[in-house]
Amino acid sequence: MQSAPHNPWAGEVGLVIDGQTHVCKLTLGALAELETSLSADTLVELVKRFERGGFSTRDVLALIVAGLRGGGWQGTAHDLVQAEIDGGIVRAAEAAAELLARAFAAP
Repeated sequence: MQSAPHNPWAGEVGLVIDGQTHVCKLTLGALAELETSLSADTLVELVKRFERGGFSTRDVLALIVAGLRGGGWQGTAHDLVQAEIDGGIVRAAEAAAELLARAFAAP
């Protein structure tokens, strides 16, 4: 499995999709888009779902799309559904959890 270059100190998470490396980051705009796409009352609810392991594949997909968009990707959730993520759903869930942790971690 190939590793994508990233800077964890900047909240970035690396992900390899269809053999191409991508940097994901939850920017303020990406977080707002995420909140809208999940129709969540708060992002804290999403964080709590991940902390207790109660997240859904929809949560993972929305987080990865938001992170990719925050990293400059121009695709959509439909594009990602059709893509091959190195490491599969396990890596996608890990990346989603890392994105949340890094977005809300104190510097």
